[in-house]
Amino acid sequence: MPLHIGDLVRTPSENAPLTVAATKGSRHLTFGELEDSTGHLVRALAARRIAYGDRVIWWGDTTLDAIALWFALARLGAVVVPMNPGSTPEETKALLDRADPALIVGDEAHAGDVALAALLADPARTGITPPVIDENDPHVIFFTSGSSGRPKGVELSHRASRLRVSKSAGMGQTGGMVCMFPQFHMAGWYGPMNAWNAGDEVVYVERGDPDALLGAVHERGVVRLYAIPAVWRRILDTDRSAYDLSSLRACDTGTSATTPELLRAIADAFPGTTTSITYGSTEAGAVCQLWPTDIFRKPGSVGLPALGSEVRLAEDGEILVRNSMLMNGYFRDPEATAAALAGGWFHTGDLGVQDEEGYFSIVGRAGDVIRTGGESVAPVEVDLVLQGAPGVADAAVAGTPDDNWGEVICAFVVPRPGETVDLASLRQHCEGRLAAFKHPRRLMLVESLPRTGATRQIQRRILVEWARRDATPEAGSESPP
Repeated sequence: MPLHIGDLVRTPSENAPLTVAATKGSRHLTFGELEDSTGHLVRALAARRIAYGDRVIWWGDTTLDAIALWFALARLGAVVVPMNPGSTPEETKALLDRADPALIVGDEAHAGDVALAALLADPARTGITPPVIDENDPHVIFFTSGSSGRPKGVELSHRASRLRVSKSAGMGQTGGMVCMFPQFHMAGWYGPMNAWNAGDEVVYVERGDPDALLGAVHERGVVRLYAIPAVWRRILDTDRSAYDLSSLRACDTGTSATTPELLRAIADAFPGTTTSITYGSTEAGAVCQLWPTDIFRKPGSVGLPALGSEVRLAEDGEILVRNSMLMNGYFRDPEATAAALAGGWFHTGDLGVQDEEGYFSIVGRAGDVIRTGGESVAPVEVDLVLQGAPGVADAAVAGTPDDNWGEVICAFVVPRPGETVDLASLRQHCEGRLAAFKHPRRLMLVESLPRTGATRQIQRRILVEWARRDATPEAGSESPP
């Protein structure tokens, strides 16, 4: 039987039409209502001549109505292109030029060719003859830049997406989940689709707000909360006494490096829950997973290859993955596609190591390696140590040019409110944790770090630019030994 995204919610809508599929604020959407709205939008879009192969942009903030649009376009064989509502005018124009859409559907705050509310309000029409859709046809294009580089359109097929959201992929427990990711990002759809595939509820919140996340667990009694490490730190700093969090069974994380200290703090704050880490990408889906039994046994690891994935290291240490969930390619970018999928393996751009039991750890990005005094340093390794230093709220490092040593390691640190951080204390914290050549030699105190929008990955090229604009190192800094 072909695997089509448009079919994903048919079964729960038939078997449990009154069950809540999604919640945002005070509004609840049942599976029956979702199926009705999806069918209505199929007819309304067909009346506007949206057909097989057309690209349609969704331009709006997170809303329950966009769920029906997602499935309606899939049933028409059209391709949805979610657009970041926070994009600058220049970024918006560039995406529109590249996507070449047949239609732009907007919400109340974003003017498109037609408002989603207007499509939902269109008079009922007769049914249409559904097109024949091949499971390898694309159904979505996510424009993503990751942590660096020109944005590329990741084209995903119906088959790849259905495989990514099957319960056998191991994505958490049944019983409902909280979603903090926006709908222009892959994670804003694939975690929820996994829940809907099991007939479970998804509670959407404004991303990254600890009280909203905890309030969602309290009010809806969901079992799974997935948050990126930066958000978990904010949750842990929040007074949780007013919330009933007893329903929680899984407190998961991923997308960026996670310190053992953070994992221990999550376990202590939420007794009775388990934590797993998922490492993956828009292009490849889940690459590796670290299960609860290994969280403290394998600190710093991202785990073993995810079910259905083959993972290996290239000669230069880059992580390569091959599975049935890979992207079709980058939209209208054959050169980038050929490079990324060379030899049938997706080249992640991440540098990794593998231990004697086969567990992988991420040590940096291929283009981020710092070369100082003839030594190579993976920035992520230093980030994790500095993030655990006294007085540090957040930290990252980058290599900055140096006439004598090629590069020196510059630490960019966000101090905790009311606390003081200096280079000497950071270097002292690194003693015994990092080799001397990996210690920072410069320090810049900043209010926040440049991170990508949803996954919060460090944008090191911006850090380097900051260091170039402020070329004077903190007094007392040293050169590498």
